[in-house]
Amino acid sequence: MRVLLADERAKVRSAVRLLLEEQTDMDVLGEAMDATGLLDWISATCPDVVLLDWELPGAEAANLVSDIRSGCSGVRVVALSGLPEARHQALRAGADGFVSKGDPPERLLQAIRGCGLTARLEGAQDADGPEVLGLARGEAEGLFIG
Repeated sequence: MRVLLADERAKVRSAVRLLLEEQTDMDVLGEAMDATGLLDWISATCPDVVLLDWELPGAEAANLVSDIRSGCSGVRVVALSGLPEARHQALRAGADGFVSKGDPPERLLQAIRGCGLTARLEGAQDADGPEVLGLARGEAEGLFIG
């Protein structure tokens, strides 16, 4: 899974990058510290998943989700925030998942993998449905991370 990191804090980006680089199923395409840099990376790489700091400078986060999808229609967005109460706003704005920065690392990995699986399921449903991935119909619905 191809992942793009967007957070203004270098320490956060570095910690997340280290975590993701330990995963055999994830590749970090790049890092952005503001909305402009993020949108540049989106147009250049079209990642599978964007980890979006909900307080990323340079744009209103709620609008940024649609801007991200304008640059790459199939991308999944996992919003990250140190404010757990931002969850509802992020999901209403169209984020596919939300992880609090205080959550354990496993929660972040689960959210990323859940978004990647959801994308593959949608592609499989266009063909033969979730059974293509070895899932019974209905099981896929329980995979949404939010």
